[in-house]
Amino acid sequence: MHGLAPVAGPADGPLPSVAVCLGDVERAAADVLPAEVRDFVAGGSGGERTLAGNRAALDRIRIVPRALRDVSECDTGTTLLGRRVAMPVATAPIGYQKLVHPEGELAAARAAKEAGIPFTVGTLSSFPLERVAEVGATTWFQLYWLRDRALSFDLVRRAEEAGCAAVMLTVDVPWMGRRLRDMRNGFALPDDVVAANLTAGTATAAHRATSGSSALAAHTSIAFAPSLSWRDLEELRRRTRLPLIVKGLLDPADAVRAVECGADAVIVSNHGGRQLDGAVASIDALAAVCAAVDGRCEVLLDSGIRSGTDVLKALASGASGVLVGRPLLWGLAAGGAEGARGVLGLLADELRDALGLAGCREVGEARHLRTVRGPLGGDTEGGGGAVLW
Repeated sequence: MHGLAPVAGPADGPLPSVAVCLGDVERAAADVLPAEVRDFVAGGSGGERTLAGNRAALDRIRIVPRALRDVSECDTGTTLLGRRVAMPVATAPIGYQKLVHPEGELAAARAAKEAGIPFTVGTLSSFPLERVAEVGATTWFQLYWLRDRALSFDLVRRAEEAGCAAVMLTVDVPWMGRRLRDMRNGFALPDDVVAANLTAGTATAAHRATSGSSALAAHTSIAFAPSLSWRDLEELRRRTRLPLIVKGLLDPADAVRAVECGADAVIVSNHGGRQLDGAVASIDALAAVCAAVDGRCEVLLDSGIRSGTDVLKALASGASGVLVGRPLLWGLAAGGAEGARGVLGLLADELRDALGLAGCREVGEARHLRTVRGPLGGDTEGGGGAVLW
């Protein structure tokens, strides 16, 4: 894997005409990405039980639609962290997006700007956060807590100066989970894909391939601080004037503690099934977290969102909104900024359709829908069901 060139990618363009759901985009991306990169994007930790469980749990939720509502107009717009957004969606923080397209985070941020949703630029972005923020989307900065505390706070300062609208602290990665696909592939970054916020374009442990191990896991074990604690969260709250989001919570008690430490939002997330294999599905943890925080902060859902109907299910289960991760990379791989824009456009169309068919004229009404848990029904046209890669 060492020295693998980043994907050249097609020229920016619309998705294939057959792309009528996100599953179609996933298949298109699979056709153009090297197998090792597909595995890096798609894979989870361990036996990938939590990865599969995220999808299974969403598929088990059934919406109880309301009838005799005038849905001649359905508005997908709402607010997240006090800012108007075109739909209750933000992009999830995903590192090294240059792996799937040469413009990486820059192209994805342009797509988010056009879609009217926040873009989350990560600590492990392959472009500096300042360049990504310059694109002009509402930009959230995601922070991994580093062993170098001064560097952590310097990144927050840079995010503030770049005009980012929020800081998102990821709290579920003391080190990277055992992602067996990457270990089997001996996955390492190509030389010209770097963690641009942490290096000056120099090679790191993430570039040194070793058979049977993940170079990215080796790099994060060196860089990330497993000592992250509530005291650090409290200090971060004191150090920044920006809204503070805490990502990676599943236990209601942790969500309450985060609010007490000054969090403006929490994200219920198991890191897309990439950390503790066997962790509860994010959607299964959502309702208890919402009840525990009782409106004192916004609650977003991350992990497994693959359709507008999934967004509706999250709203009906109490979420303020959702984060979307892997589908954005599928769009980038299939068509660059236009492909990513196509993914977000599909999601918006599906959400509008789901809202109307559920009898909801706007996002707020979706939060009053009833849900029931049914048996797992198998694969769906909306891109749910089994992971293809």
